[in-house]
Formats: sequence, structure tokens, C-alpha cells
Amino acid sequence: MIHAEGVAEVTDTTFDAEVGGSGLPVLVEFTADWCGPCRQLAPVLSAIAREEAGRLKVVQIDVDRNPETASRFAVLSMPTLMVFKGGEPVKSMVGARPKRRLLQELEDVLPAVV
Repeated sequence: MIHAEGVAEVTDTTFDAEVGGSGLPVLVEFTADWCGPCRQLAPVLSAIAREEAGRLKVVQIDVDRNPETASRFAVLSMPTLMVFKGGEPVKSMVGARPKRRLLQELEDVLPAVV
């Protein structure tokens, strides 16, 4: 798996605990080794995980090794980015995007900065 630095990897087994058990919104990247755009997204996710650490948890899941979770959320394209709150998906985006655009798209699901 193309691992983004500072981003935890979840599996079919750990998904519910890591994503559902988080007090923060969780950005999940559904990724795969063969996915070119996923490689482009890795540094973007690393930066967002670092910069938004107090407001957002960022994790990755490899769809080839964890088919149950991918099929549960009907993920067909890589990368798919989903935001979960309280274990429920609240936003879904498909495809790589630059950091600024991704942050804009996440604005409505992130808690306000105090």
C-alpha cells in the first residue's frame, strides 16, 4: 500500500473501532497499490493529517486486502475519500485533488477552530 506518512492504516478488523470510536471526524482514504492517483494523494493526506491533527483523524484502508469494508460502503473507484462522524459516512469524494481544494471540501465537516 502507498502509505501516507503520519496516516494510520486500518483493516476490515480494526475499521469500526478506529473510525467509529473516534471523537473527531475521520477522513478515510480507500486506496490500492496499483492506484496512480493514490500515490499523488499520499503527500496531501500526510500534510492534512499533520496540520489538522486536532480537528480530523486521517486513516487509509487498502481495498484489495480489505474487501469487506470497501463493499460495505460501495467503494468502486480509487482513491475514494470518505468522511465519517460517529461511525457514519457524511461525505464522499472520488479522485485525487490538491490540498487546498481538499481542505475547502472538508470545511463543512470539520469542527470550527476555537
